[in-house]
Amino acid sequence: MKMSTLYLDIFSGISGDMFIGALLDLGLDFKQFERELGKLGLDGYHLHVSRQQRANIAGTKFDVHLDHDHAHTDVHEHEHTHAGGTTHTHPHPHAHSHQHSHDPERDDQEHPHAHGGDDHDHAHAHGPHGGPLVKTSSGQVELSVFETNVPPRFRLYFFDAKGKSTPPPAANAVTLETIRTGKKRQTFKFTRAGNYLEAGASLPEPHEFTAVLKWKRGKRAEQHETLFVENHDHQHGPAHEHEDGHKHAHSRNFAAIKQLIAHSALSDWVKQKSVAVFQRIAVAEGKIHGLPPEQVHFHEVGAVDSIVDIVGGCIALELLGKPPVLAGPVIEGTGFIHCAHGRFPIPAPATLEILSGRKIPLTQCDEPHELVTPTGAALLAEFVESFGVMRDLVPAKIGYGLGTRENRTRPNVLRAILAESTAGKHDWETDTIAVLETNLDDITAEILGGFVEKALAAGALEVFHTPIQMKKNRPGVLLTVLCPTIDADKFCELMLR
Repeated sequence: MKMSTLYLDIFSGISGDMFIGALLDLGLDFKQFERELGKLGLDGYHLHVSRQQRANIAGTKFDVHLDHDHAHTDVHEHEHTHAGGTTHTHPHPHAHSHQHSHDPERDDQEHPHAHGGDDHDHAHAHGPHGGPLVKTSSGQVELSVFETNVPPRFRLYFFDAKGKSTPPPAANAVTLETIRTGKKRQTFKFTRAGNYLEAGASLPEPHEFTAVLKWKRGKRAEQHETLFVENHDHQHGPAHEHEDGHKHAHSRNFAAIKQLIAHSALSDWVKQKSVAVFQRIAVAEGKIHGLPPEQVHFHEVGAVDSIVDIVGGCIALELLGKPPVLAGPVIEGTGFIHCAHGRFPIPAPATLEILSGRKIPLTQCDEPHELVTPTGAALLAEFVESFGVMRDLVPAKIGYGLGTRENRTRPNVLRAILAESTAGKHDWETDTIAVLETNLDDITAEILGGFVEKALAAGALEVFHTPIQMKKNRPGVLLTVLCPTIDADKFCELMLR
C-alpha cells in the first residue's frame, strides 16, 4: 500500500509563512485554504500569495497583510487581485505632504537643503507598512524601517499614482541619503527582495533625520527629500514589527489564543494541533520569563499575522491529507537578533527552548541572520516525527515556500516534498521505534502491573519487565518500553512518575 509522506528540506531555515507557502506550492487550492482559515473568525487581515524567485528558484510567497493602515489623512479603497483569482479591497492612504523634487540635469532649479521650512515632506501620510510616503513623478515611495530580529534597515515600497503597489525598480537605480544634525550624512544602497528594496547597511539610532531619495530613471534622475521621524505612538515591549513590516500593539496571552481557537468553526484536528503549537511556544516563553504558560504574553506570536501563520499551517496540513512529516537537518543562521528582550545571539531564546524541548538537532551556517523563527521551530516540534535523510521515498510533488530576503549563501526557500512510500505502517524493514529501559530496585508487582496497563493504554507498542541482579546481588527489574520515536519523551515522563 502506498502512503504519502511530507519531507521538509530545512537547509535554509523555516518560518510560518514559508511553511504555508511551500504547502500551497505543492498544489493546495488557495481559495479552499482561505475559506477554511475564515472559520477562525479573526478579522483585520487579508492574504496575499504570489509567484516569486529567490536565487532564481521559483516558488510561492505567502504573506498576511493587515487591513488597517497608519495614514493620518484621507484614505481610498485600493483593490487588487491575488493568486487564485481572489480580489481584496483595503484602505490605502493618499499623501498630503509638501516635498521638493530635484532633477540634477536641470541647472535652473534651486537645490534643496537639509533644513528649512517648506522644502520637506513633513510625513503627514504614511504607507501600509508604517513609513512616510514620498511623492515621485510616477507615484509614491514608502520609506519604512524593518527591525524584527535584525538591526534596523530601510525598506522601500513603490506605488503608482493611484496607490497601487508596483514592482520595485532596479536596485542600483535607487540610493537613500540621511542627513542628521550637524550635517552628518550616510548613503544607503539597496538590493531587491521580493516586492521591495532593502538597504544593505543597518540604520543607526535615532531614527530622526532628513531623508534624500535619489532615483535614476534612464537619462533623467529624480531627487526627493522628506523629514523622517519614526512613529513612536505604537506600544513597545510585546509590540514589534513583523516580517510584513507592520508594527502591532496587540498582545494576547496563551489563554486568550486558546479561547479564540476553541470558539471557532475550525475542525477538531486543526483546533487541537493549533493549540499544541502555541503550547510549545508558551512553555518556552514561560521558561524564559519564569511564568506559567497560561500567563505568557507572546512577544513574537501575539499578533494577527502570526496567529494566521500557525493556524494556517495546521489547515494546510489537513488539506494535504495529514501525512506523516519527516525533515532533514535543521539549519540556522548566526549573529544577533534584536527582539523585545534586547540583543540576543541566534538562535532566539524561544527558538532554542522549543528545539531543546523536542531534542531537535541544530546546525548553524554562515548566514548572518535568523533562519529559524519561533513559529517555524514550533511547527517542526509538533509535526515532524524524525529528522534525517530521506529513505525509500519516491518524490511525487515538490513545492518551494519563499522567505522574504535574499540570502548570501543559499536560496531563501523551504523545500517541501510530497513523496510516496511503498512501505506499509510498521514495516519491519523501514520503520524505527524507540527502546526505553530503566533498572528498578525495590518495586512491587502491583506497581509494575499498573504501569504496564497505563503504558499500553497510552500507545506503547510493547511493555515488559525482566528480573536482573543489581548491586550487592540485590534482585531488581529491568523495565522496557517500545514506542514510536515521536512518543519517546512522553513515555520517558511516564516511566519517571
